Amino acid sequence: MAQSQGTEPERAAHNSATAFDEMLAELAERRQEFREQRYVSKDFVHRLKGLGLYRSATPERFGGQTMPPAEFLRKIERISAVDGSTGWVASFGSQLVYLGSLPLETQAKLYADGPDVVFAGALFPIQQATPTDRGFLISGRWKFASGCMAADIICVGIPGDDSTSGKPRGALVRPEDVQIVQDWDVVGMRGTGSFDVLADNVEVDREWTFIRGGEPVVDEPLYRYPAITYAAQSLSVVSAGVARAALDHAKEVGSGRGSITGAPKLADRAYYRAGIAEAEAVLRSARAYFYEAADEAWQTLVAGGLVSDEQNAHLRLSAAYLARTSSEVVHKVVSLSGTAAIYRDHPLQALLGDALVPQEHAFLSPAMYDAAGAVLMGRPPTVPAFR
Repeated sequence: MAQSQGTEPERAAHNSATAFDEMLAELAERRQEFREQRYVSKDFVHRLKGLGLYRSATPERFGGQTMPPAEFLRKIERISAVDGSTGWVASFGSQLVYLGSLPLETQAKLYADGPDVVFAGALFPIQQATPTDRGFLISGRWKFASGCMAADIICVGIPGDDSTSGKPRGALVRPEDVQIVQDWDVVGMRGTGSFDVLADNVEVDREWTFIRGGEPVVDEPLYRYPAITYAAQSLSVVSAGVARAALDHAKEVGSGRGSITGAPKLADRAYYRAGIAEAEAVLRSARAYFYEAADEAWQTLVAGGLVSDEQNAHLRLSAAYLARTSSEVVHKVVSLSGTAAIYRDHPLQALLGDALVPQEHAFLSPAMYDAAGAVLMGRPPTVPAFR
């Protein structure tokens, strides 16, 4: 009789890795479908749920299975290397930490049907809300609700008050209570479904509102990891996956056919070899800094400490640097690839558009360099919501 291979945890890990690889294979077949319809289909998001991505940040007391940030980020990077849009949508699995400041009774209701909750956020522009006996009556239109077509809960932004120190509130609404306006028409991250959300006199109970980055009531290590910082990292790492796809394409194509002009293959040209090698080194260096900062912060928390302001500055700085570096890597690959890359249907064109988007996010803007530098020099950060 054949003996089973490995221990039960080893078999479970193998099965999980196999399921992840099978998901990536399906994604490679369906990414064009997602780009054309401009959102990731709900059935595929359900498959991501099955891989644990949407319970990785759910509180363990509500059935969550905590995934260390670096582990989660590596999974998002792998997905993004196949399709940046799907990586972007999957990255929102980390953002349930935003909801850690909700009353525990509200969180119990949120996770009543299970720990796999798909969260979509459309916080801005902040829209007016009328106070009621129960909470707030909200109306307005909010932008950039990435992943809303498959969301279980959607966050929209309303003004804060004295109790929030002026910070805006996030109000949680069910998808069936709002209208999704499919207006997403962009050159990059086309499949994220970052549509507008429209509400008309929807009443939200006060206990279903929260302050983004507010003090959590959940006492678990992941909920002591800076929430806004984790969101920034989750979006940044998408760009690293896109850059990896561009470099893999460059190495594959470089060894292919020669130029139509009779010139040598790309891989036989010194400038191409040197340029791709340099881009490879630059990307790997930025990734090393990024993951080093994430691992260091997590180990501090696991040991019972708190993430310091300096550690948080490195988390924010490495995330902004990775997004910008990854975009530069994709641009470098395109510039080295000759006239083939100028055609609209060339694979690098989709990657070029996808690489543009993460660095444009407010969490990853050039302002993060100044803010991080200020903290590293013992001064307050120069931007709000830095931690």
